Amino acid sequence: MPQAKKSPRLHVSLVAIPEMVISSLAGLYDVLESFALLGSADPAVPREPPFDVEIVSLQAGPMITASGLPIEVQRPISKVERTNIIIASAILAGNAEWQCGRHPELVAWMRHHHARGAMLCSACSGVLLIAETGLLDGLDATMHWAYTRTFQWNFPKVRLRLEEVLIATGARQEFVMSGASASWHDLVLYLIAKQVGPAAAHAISKFLLLQWHRDGQAPYIPFAPPTEHGDEIVRRLQSWLADNYSVASPVEDLVRRSGLPERTLKRRFTRATGLPPITYVQHLRVEEAKRRLERTVTPIDEISFQVGYEDPSSFRRLFRRLTHVTPGVYRSKFRLPVFPLPVK
Repeated sequence: MPQAKKSPRLHVSLVAIPEMVISSLAGLYDVLESFALLGSADPAVPREPPFDVEIVSLQAGPMITASGLPIEVQRPISKVERTNIIIASAILAGNAEWQCGRHPELVAWMRHHHARGAMLCSACSGVLLIAETGLLDGLDATMHWAYTRTFQWNFPKVRLRLEEVLIATGARQEFVMSGASASWHDLVLYLIAKQVGPAAAHAISKFLLLQWHRDGQAPYIPFAPPTEHGDEIVRRLQSWLADNYSVASPVEDLVRRSGLPERTLKRRFTRATGLPPITYVQHLRVEEAKRRLERTVTPIDEISFQVGYEDPSSFRRLFRRLTHVTPGVYRSKFRLPVFPLPVK
């Protein structure tokens, strides 16, 4: 009986540049190369590795990453004749500022292989490098929220959706991006599910304790309003609100303190901060509630009152709208666990 033909391995190029941190790069490499190890542990995991993974850059040889740790670049991009999946992992940019044009050869190489059918993927801030190809213009993207300002400045034609932990887009869904830091778990599991099968992705997630971040990034994103907008009146009002967010009538107090007509104040405040005054106050209140849920055992209804809401049901609806989870789920997700004491 003739043997079935083996499916050709998918070639995965993990792009390395000195600005990349080692954790997500090494994690992606380890998981995609784990099939030979795990194939005997679960029948859903194929024994024959489905991926051929290489770390690539302009030159082969050792490279010091932004983590300060070295990696070995296995192949120069000039020697990569064909690749199926290109992944740019997390970047550490000084002061959260990305300067385009640092790696033109890599950007051109990614654009070339995309035209030949390759997927372009990113983990965390690696999307900064992929966006330089121009191929994401007009599409949705996600990344680590810390790089929002520099991304929007450099790539205004790309729509950021930071609440999403993973986005697959493009005519062939050939652009796949994951959000902050540990969301490379979501990226690698998505690629395994898509290319090998959902059962294999599930088996590997269990064996390696990888997580799907099913609630998205919204619960993780802190409220960080802009203050360098040049409007001194609005800046002073923001400073006052930071300590007085729980007052009963915040917008009336803002109008009185500003000395401006209400419509003028609302227009200036929205232009400076990106949010109407009442929405800004809601974000401040929810942000403080998040801290109290994380660090105290205060009942949720009491926290609702402390941050300015007499009706707990209104507070719960608002909290879920802004964070995509209920206060109870948020507390269970982010409170430090109580670890068992050692047995004497």
